[in-house]
Amino acid sequence: MSETALPKDESRPVLDAPIDAPVDGMPQPPPPAAEQRRGNGLAIVALLLGAAGVAVGGWGVWQVRHLQANNQQQLSQVQALNDQAQSLKLNEERLSARLAQLPAADELEARSRLVIQLQGDQQRLNQRLETVLGASRKDWRLAEAEHLLRLASLRLSALQDISSAQALVQGADEILREQNDPGSFAAREQVAKTLIALRSTEQPDRTGLFLRLGALRDQVTSLTELAPEYKDSGDSLLGLTADGDGASRWAQWWDQISRYIRIDFNADKNVRPLLAGQSLSQVRLALSLALEQAQWAALNGQAAVYSQVLDEARDILKGNFNPDNAQSKVMLEQVAELSKQPVTVVTPDMTGTLSAVQGYLERRNVNAEDSVKPMARPAANTAPEATP
Repeated sequence: MSETALPKDESRPVLDAPIDAPVDGMPQPPPPAAEQRRGNGLAIVALLLGAAGVAVGGWGVWQVRHLQANNQQQLSQVQALNDQAQSLKLNEERLSARLAQLPAADELEARSRLVIQLQGDQQRLNQRLETVLGASRKDWRLAEAEHLLRLASLRLSALQDISSAQALVQGADEILREQNDPGSFAAREQVAKTLIALRSTEQPDRTGLFLRLGALRDQVTSLTELAPEYKDSGDSLLGLTADGDGASRWAQWWDQISRYIRIDFNADKNVRPLLAGQSLSQVRLALSLALEQAQWAALNGQAAVYSQVLDEARDILKGNFNPDNAQSKVMLEQVAELSKQPVTVVTPDMTGTLSAVQGYLERRNVNAEDSVKPMARPAANTAPEATP
């Protein structure tokens, strides 16, 4: 019991000792301010550790989401690749099916030989076609030249139109010149002779005659007759023989009678009577119709009709109108002048020219047929070879 109490005794002085007194061999407790500072430091460290943990956790969450997005994108790419693989597989199957439908190599070689043979035949046909078409173009041009000569002959025979016939023959000569064929020498010679004959033939001015006759027709309505007039140049016949007293009854009676009787000592003078209104209209109509017939005859080259109707018009003017009238006299002179104008002409004969051109065309066709026959024989020989 005493041993255990010893420590209590020994410790009592320590409790009784002052607090500020240091105890040998034992550390002194820190002051309160130092302990507070130490607690703040620990709190700051703990806060820093917590913030770092939160940052680490947030970064980890972001990484997880980023990995999920990448994974989703990779899955979509994998799906697209799978679709492409499926389409490629389908294309491969289709190509395999088409390749299975292709013929064998021997059959392809046979077909290639047939294609080469067909190409050769086509080239030969093209050459023949070009030859035939070239000949046909020339034939069409020569047929056109023949047609132009026929038209020229028709214009000369029907209308005596020298200008139109000359232009048509000139066109036929140009077509023959384009052929550059020595065989056309005879035909071109005849065409040249016809051209010279047409150029040396004078073309009557039918249009001018038609217009001049029309102008005369317009003046017919203005024609008037010349009424006879008596001009008294002296006294009565009794006055010429009497003594001049004039007081007798006989002189008075003669003056009365002389008003109704006139003696003309120039009876040979042609004095036309005054025409009535209806008769004058009929004469004007007859003259107008005669001039109209003359116009038709001038345009159609009818020389006999032209001369006949102008003679009728001249007779109407002389028989119904006074030739002393200035207007009637001028119209009569115009009709006489127009009757001397030619309305027809002697046209050259184109029968020889047309026959020469037709003979040249026949010879050309015979030569073309002879040249085509040898070309048709090789084509007939190659036809059995082209059949498989």
